[in-house]
Order: sequence, then structure tokens, then C-alpha cells
Amino acid sequence: MPTVVLNAAAMKRALTRIAHEIAERNENSAEVVLTGIQRGGVFLARRLAAILQTIWNHPVPVGELDVGMHRDDLDRQASNIKMLPTIIPFDITGKTVILVDDVLFSGRTTRAALDALNDFGRPRRIQLAVLVDRGHRELPIKADFVGKNVPTATGERIDVHFQEEGGGDEVALVKT
Repeated sequence: MPTVVLNAAAMKRALTRIAHEIAERNENSAEVVLTGIQRGGVFLARRLAAILQTIWNHPVPVGELDVGMHRDDLDRQASNIKMLPTIIPFDITGKTVILVDDVLFSGRTTRAALDALNDFGRPRRIQLAVLVDRGHRELPIKADFVGKNVPTATGERIDVHFQEEGGGDEVALVKT
């Protein structure tokens, strides 16, 4: 039976807090762009951009990044990889790129995202924002902004559901 760790209201509070932390750490708001890692990170990046727009009084560009072809397990996962669009309609060179993902686990998706970003320019700085950090890092990667830390066992997983996918907003811990 899944255990709800964030309901819709808690997700909204976490994103609002993350947006305020981003604003506090990035004084030059005109240089900040958000890039969501497909799929869940894209939904979160759009939500963060809307909150940041109210804080900074100007729109914040949002891009979408698919990391499938940059994964280090391509040889084992090739048949399971579902390619989604990468849309980055702005130049990232010299910008502060906030990379957004739903769950930070081993760090391998983040590493793939860093590799993929190299195809689009050389940012001045990259920061990582995640809704949930569940631990178990295999690479030396740490999020700059975290909605909730959820310590997990290796036999558990985090499921994130979004209203954009036709359901409600919810983060659940599932024992497998």
C-alpha cells in the first residue's frame, strides 16, 4: 500500500518554497532560465516559472530536456527508452540554468542532463532543483533546492503523480 508523502497542498507549498529559495540565491533574475527534465521535471519547471514570475515581475523562460540518449545505461535500456521532445527555445550560454527534476535518486539522470545541456551552450552556472530527494546517490551530485527529503530503502520507490497527466498531485512511497 503506497504511503502519501506529499499531497497536492504540500507539493504546492514545497514548490513555493523552492521558488523563493531560487529568487534569494539568484539576484540577477534576468539571467535565470529553467529547464525541466522530461517528464515530471517539465511540469515542475512550468509551475516554478509561474511562481517566479509573480516574485520577479517578469516571465522566466522554460525549456524541456530529454536525457534518453545521454544515459550511461543505453546499452541495457535501449528498448525501454521512450524519447520525448527536447525544446530549449533560448540560448543558455552565460545564463544560470536551474535544472528541474521530480526525484533525485542515484544521480545518473542528472549526470545525463548535464551532458545533454552541453549541446545547447555553456551556462555560467547550473543549479539543481528537485521535488524529492530519496538518497542512494551513486554519483557526487547534490541538489541545490529540495522540496522534501524522503529517506528510502533500496526496495522502495517514489511515485510522483501530476494533475497535468489527468490525475491529482501526489507523491507516494511504494514498497516493491
